[in-house]
Formats: sequence, C-alpha cells, structure tokens
Amino acid sequence: MEFLYVDFQYAADKFPKVLTFGNLFLMPLEKIVSAPDRTWALWRITEDEGSLIDAIRMWELLSDSITNPNKRLEWLAGRLLVKEILHSMGLRFQGITKDQYGKPFPKGYDFHLSLSHSYPYVAALVDRFESVGIDLEQPKEKLLRIAPRIFSPVELNDAGDNITKHCVYWCAKETLVKVHGQKNLVFAENLIIEPFPLRNEGDIRGRIIVGDTERVLPLHYIVYPNFVVVFNERTIL
Repeated sequence: MEFLYVDFQYAADKFPKVLTFGNLFLMPLEKIVSAPDRTWALWRITEDEGSLIDAIRMWELLSDSITNPNKRLEWLAGRLLVKEILHSMGLRFQGITKDQYGKPFPKGYDFHLSLSHSYPYVAALVDRFESVGIDLEQPKEKLLRIAPRIFSPVELNDAGDNITKHCVYWCAKETLVKVHGQKNLVFAENLIIEPFPLRNEGDIRGRIIVGDTERVLPLHYIVYPNFVVVFNERTIL
C-alpha cells in the first residue's frame, strides 16, 4: 500500500479538506490530508486478514477476543492507517495504547488520536496538540429509529426524515464524545448540534455541556455516496 502525501497550509482557521485520488491507486478509496501537526486519512478495506496481520505484526497482535471477521479487519486496518499517518508526519509507529476511559493514543508520543470504522471504511485523525474526534457512519434506517433517544427536540425537527442528515447529526455527536474523552454524557442533553443546511460538505457547531461548563467546537462534515465523515476542526493555529 502506498499513499500520496500532500501538505497544506492553513487558510484562516480551517482545517484542510479532502483530496480525492480517483483511480490513481488499486484500492477503491484512499485519502490522506496533511497540515502542520495534524493529519487525517480515509481508507476502504480491500485486503484480506492475512495481509493486514503481516503489515502490523511487528507492533501489534490481533486479539482472539475479536471474533467478527469484519471487526477483525477494521481493527487491523485502523492500526495500519495510523501507521501511515504517523509516517507522513515523520514519526515511527509503535502501536496504540488507551487511557482509563478507552480513548486511544499513539504509543510513544504525546499526540492525540481518534479512530472510526464502518466496514469496509476506516478513518483516523492525529493531532499533536488538541484532543480530536472523527466519526464515520453509513446512513441506515436504524438511525431514524434511535434518533428520538439521542437527539434534542430541535435536532429531531431539523433532521426530519432525511437519513443522511440524521447520519451527520449522529457522527457529529460521536465526534464530540471522542473529543471529550469520557463516557459520562447523555447524547440528547450534553451533546448539542446546532441546526444546519445539509450540503455535500459543510461546517457545523457542536456544544459539550457538562454541569455549568459549556464547550463550543467547530466541526466539519463531508457526505460521500455511501457514508458520512465528521471531524472536529482546530481551535488553535
């Protein structure tokens, strides 16, 4: 597997958006978007389990406790994707570790990491300074069924019956959870997404409300034909 690495400079306070490589590679979909001290990437899994195991066996071993074939591929591909991201940042992959809340970090570095997968897609985001979140999901009918439990009345009204918009809301809330790094949150009360017009790509604002503290975060979403990706943008330059 080979990636094309492209460096960007920041424009205002925006994190660089996506490059599409089209048919330049054998894999159906590969993206890697780099900026100073921050990189995110997207990958469609086409490899078999054996190939992925061989690619990361030096640093990580797949646990036998993961039995679902697709989950095994997601786990392996996620590690390999983080390896490629770190390589693009001039760093050596040493594995992934987790804190007491289950939040992942690249082993050996004081960097922030977020992973997401919905087979056959995997996404990852690494930042040197800020806590990060990235979430990837495929629009499915189940999102309409669970929305009343996880959306506020305003969010529910804004999403309507549009499955894609429900998916953006869901991914945005998951992104906020990952940035927060703890699981003591109620989706409909502590994680609020401001209403937005649905486009192919856009910026939205999310709020994490815990007690008397409110944190406002800029988020960016991208709608692809088969899935949605949301990640938090940088609040410092």
